[in-house]
Amino acid sequence: MTDKTDKGLLPAGLSDVLAPDAAFEASVLERLLADFSAHGYERVDPPLIEFEDSLLTGIGAGVAEQTFRLMDPVSQKMMGVRADMTPQVARIAAKRMSKAPRPLRLSYAGQVLRVRGSQLRSERQFTQAGAELIGPDAPAADAEVIVMAAEALANLGIRDLSIDLGLPTLAAAVSENAGNEKIRARLRQALDRKDAASVAELGSDIGEDTARTLAAMISAAGPATETLAALENLNLSGDAADGHGLLADVVERVRAALPDLAITIDPVENRGFEYHSGVTFTFFAKGVRGELGSGGRYVTNGEDSKNSEGATGFTLFMDTVLRAVKPPEPKRRVYLPAETPADKAAQLRAEGWVTVAELSDSENAKAEAVRMGCTHILDGDEVLELQQTKPKAT
Repeated sequence: MTDKTDKGLLPAGLSDVLAPDAAFEASVLERLLADFSAHGYERVDPPLIEFEDSLLTGIGAGVAEQTFRLMDPVSQKMMGVRADMTPQVARIAAKRMSKAPRPLRLSYAGQVLRVRGSQLRSERQFTQAGAELIGPDAPAADAEVIVMAAEALANLGIRDLSIDLGLPTLAAAVSENAGNEKIRARLRQALDRKDAASVAELGSDIGEDTARTLAAMISAAGPATETLAALENLNLSGDAADGHGLLADVVERVRAALPDLAITIDPVENRGFEYHSGVTFTFFAKGVRGELGSGGRYVTNGEDSKNSEGATGFTLFMDTVLRAVKPPEPKRRVYLPAETPADKAAQLRAEGWVTVAELSDSENAKAEAVRMGCTHILDGDEVLELQQTKPKAT
């Protein structure tokens, strides 16, 4: 029986990254990590696969449905392939670096694998880069990671950046006594859809005042100054009022550092921030499809863990980031005839050339140089530019 399967076919959502894209991604990652390091964030590198009972506990439970599982043939225990690196960094902070002084600043970069892609990101395997600030539970910490991420993206040449802030606990504080579990599920669905009419219809179940407040919060989404003013006019109380004050504090701190950064607020946004317990944020760039990254405040091992501590951080999605960054100009490639001395080749590389060595004498070195994609050829001690032959139009 003949096997006609295409051996080069990859599963949906997975792809090879070829030259020059692979080198481009590596160079952008290096620049991001250098920025994080300059702010005191030390890099950690967790494994791609962990035991399921450690990978999917605490905040890791939030990505359980997106995690590939497999059996470890050595221990016979179930393992998971990471779908997100933040839970791994939280584990490192709680277990491996529990004695390290706080605040603890850690950065990371690596591949993740997810069971399904999304409408905005069809890829199931992609690279993440990010940083976590573990220990302090303060607006200054939230502002630090937001500002660092924004500056790192701007240093890559990304323009027209904007950030959308949220506070998942705000709507919960307003609706803390909102009916039974079924009613709360309907309310959460209406809030996720930004459906003020459906929220109003629940007034008899959650209270008319609560329904009006939540509907007004949906309508208040927009530029930070306007949203904060609208929330102020709602006369929030208790935890909800504290949440409004927290958002205002973070906005003020970020604006002091980055006055030109466009800031919006969505008071009821919760999707994608299920394990977050404080200010959340998402980065966008004008004209770029998808989120550049997101992050926010959370508790490292879940609210009920004795070893939990406050943390805030962000993850950048490199597939989207690369769409927003201008690719570098191709490097000059010089073809070196077979007799070229090693010290001459080293000198050219030190000057910034990419050298492509001839492995055996060819009858037409210039034609071979063009075939190999070189822009120049070494002729004696002189580097000569090649005239690239373009195919004739048909």
